[in-house]
Amino acid sequence: MTQSILRMPENARLTSQQFYDLCCANPDWKVERTVQGDLGIIAPTGGETGARNANLLIRLGIWNEQSQLGIVFDSSTGFHLPNGADRSPDVAWVKRERWEALTLAQREKFPPLAPDFVIELMSPTA
Repeated sequence: MTQSILRMPENARLTSQQFYDLCCANPDWKVERTVQGDLGIIAPTGGETGARNANLLIRLGIWNEQSQLGIVFDSSTGFHLPNGADRSPDVAWVKRERWEALTLAQREKFPPLAPDFVIELMSPTA
């Protein structure tokens, strides 16, 4: 996965709401935000990586269907982390109690929590 970094001057950093609005206004882009406030523009994955991601998502989803312990998320889901960064891992899982403790408004945007489990595949170009 290739990522380009857009450095943000300190006086031009986006609030959480502004970052969310930017992402919503550009749904074809995969954008993440570092703890420093810089924006990462991530290129789409290739076919081999996409197939591996899908396989991992399916396996975690089947396990979760059987256990009913939490919620599974795909790579399109952004999480607003406690350190201020906004990230979207390839596959993520959150314990059901933690998910249900969020308000509906928090669930509809980038959930303000760090997932309990994430999978990030290393790209052949990284």
